[in-house]
Amino acid sequence: MTEDRFFNENSPEFQRLLELASKEKPISGTIDLSRAKEIKVTKDMYLEAQKRGMTLSELLETGDYDPSFVGSPLDAFEKQLLLHGIKVSGKNAVSVELFYQGAPALLPEFMMREIKKGQRMRPELEKIVSSSNQISNSRYTPFYVDVTPTDRKLSLRPIGDLSHIPTITVAEQVHTITVPDYGVTLKTSYKALRSKSTAQFKVLLWYIGFRLQADKMALVVDTIINGDGNQNPAKVVNTETSGTLSYSDLVGLYNEFFPFEMNTILCHKDKINKILNMDEFKDPMAGFKFQKTGELVSPLGSTLIRCDDVPSDLLLGLDNRFAIEEVVSSPLMVEYDKVIEQKLEEAVISESVAYAKVIKEASLILDSVWT
Repeated sequence: MTEDRFFNENSPEFQRLLELASKEKPISGTIDLSRAKEIKVTKDMYLEAQKRGMTLSELLETGDYDPSFVGSPLDAFEKQLLLHGIKVSGKNAVSVELFYQGAPALLPEFMMREIKKGQRMRPELEKIVSSSNQISNSRYTPFYVDVTPTDRKLSLRPIGDLSHIPTITVAEQVHTITVPDYGVTLKTSYKALRSKSTAQFKVLLWYIGFRLQADKMALVVDTIINGDGNQNPAKVVNTETSGTLSYSDLVGLYNEFFPFEMNTILCHKDKINKILNMDEFKDPMAGFKFQKTGELVSPLGSTLIRCDDVPSDLLLGLDNRFAIEEVVSSPLMVEYDKVIEQKLEEAVISESVAYAKVIKEASLILDSVWT
């Protein structure tokens, strides 16, 4: 989806997302707003949440504020919206202007929640990363795991006199990783947004989250190919013939992974085109599944993921359980003070994130143009 098509309000893509954004959350039963009425959301609450490493939504759920009971139809933040008459879905969704007039201090958290929804619309990253860990500073030292000991079997065996016990050596890497800040500036005019419904505004926020998540894919690809600064680039395996990609090449890459499992393949759209047109993958049922669900065929049991940040001559295979970890020093943030005070003239949406190798041997590169 190009940006022009996305922002064209008459396009089928925009209308489909607008319909999704307009769906009302079903509410049943009585909503108790007694504790919500005692809370006044201000800039200071955002600052308190930030100091405690929380979002405003998480802070509101703590015992000092308005925790939701199990099965509650609304969470604490949604109760604040209801309390102030801010309807963000359905036929009567308020405009951005009415949101500002009714409860401007709630807008930054609303934006962040919707941006996160947009990130979840790009689920490929979760299929690649083995874990996501939050740290308290901007420096991180990954583990170094030696998976090539003298005794490669590392099998269970009886412990007795003179018996040798296999050893897995774990240390820290030589170089630490700097976790940089990444972000995007949302620059607009209040005039451009004031008459838009919050349902329309949601679609814009979803797109921002979608793009942020797509940019992270490029960071993962770079880490797989070049390493994380600790001399751990992925090993390169060549195809049998330069300039070609065959089924036997994929089988050869699969076999190189042992004892790991090549359960994920990342490649450029041109490589996906070649793979899906191999005779071995022209299974009528696979084609039917793709037409019905949009899910790509799984070569050799691997999840095939399109990522055009991968060079078109390469194919990246990985065992997503052990290959890459995500390190977050500062989670997603919206400049709440500017949103509240400047009516979205310009606000930075940022996140501090980096990627590191867990086990080097859990990712490999297949190079199809190597002469």
